Amino acid sequence: MNPVIHTGPAVRTTDPQSTDASRAGTLVGALVRLARPEQWPKNVLVVCVPLLDPLSWNGTALANLGGAIAAFTLASTLVYVLNDLVDRRRDAHNPGRWHRPLASGRVTPPAAVLFAAAVAVLLVGVLALQAVTTVWPVAGYLLLNVAYSLGLKHVPLLDVFLVATGFVLRLVYGYLATGATIPGWLLTAVFTLCLLLTLGKRRQELHSTGVVHRPALRGYTVPLVDQLMQLSATLTAGCYLLYLRDEAPLGDYASTALILLTPMAVFGLFRYLQLVLVHNAGGSPVRVLVRDPALVTNTVLWAALSGVLLLAARGQW
Repeated sequence: MNPVIHTGPAVRTTDPQSTDASRAGTLVGALVRLARPEQWPKNVLVVCVPLLDPLSWNGTALANLGGAIAAFTLASTLVYVLNDLVDRRRDAHNPGRWHRPLASGRVTPPAAVLFAAAVAVLLVGVLALQAVTTVWPVAGYLLLNVAYSLGLKHVPLLDVFLVATGFVLRLVYGYLATGATIPGWLLTAVFTLCLLLTLGKRRQELHSTGVVHRPALRGYTVPLVDQLMQLSATLTAGCYLLYLRDEAPLGDYASTALILLTPMAVFGLFRYLQLVLVHNAGGSPVRVLVRDPALVTNTVLWAALSGVLLLAARGQW
């Protein structure tokens, strides 16, 4: 006698609720990627440069720096969203950027606009807690990058100057937040260093993607970028040495700092030029700076020695 086999309705293998949750999780992950958290360390490093002044080592200054970092992180997120919205079609055909959330379609333009609106609300809330006279660099940064995203980034030479100016505004904001005097030579050194890093990125783009994906590259050649990078590196080294000699808050230790820190600063510039000009590794300056063992070791030693000298100068005062 054959057993009776009961056949019922087909079993649903996918739970609608779990599918919706999965989609929501995917969207949240894509929005996080849209904010580019891997770029946030730039805000921390540049805004915190005023900590080179021992007089800014107090609770109020640290709290203000925390607010400045939060403000520029939110402002830079807005800029990234705007830039990706404007360039989503071009990025979709770029072998190095097609995977970005908007270019790949994982985030729709309306969703990106809503996300940007939420970030803008948070930014206004953070700025409202700070003195009105100190927040103008954030407004300047946003206006600068709106103009950059809407067309100025396609103008050769001007594009790298605008990127470097954005970092200078971060630095100025940090000094305004702490109330410390802005050192002119250090400001110039940061500007020329950012020119160097941005030019390194343009050089890599000339090799990998070409002018189709970045129209401003029509105004560059590899030999021109190489010369501009060498000039920027020279200016960076010179301005940093003048900062150590004339403006650094090192008291009687200024001469010692000049002797000990100069080789480290020059080696860091040499190593970056080597990585870009020899190994074509300038595509992501942040990745180069934090992953190259020689650069990381040199930076750690430079930071440790600078900290010891600053502590000695603070004790002297």
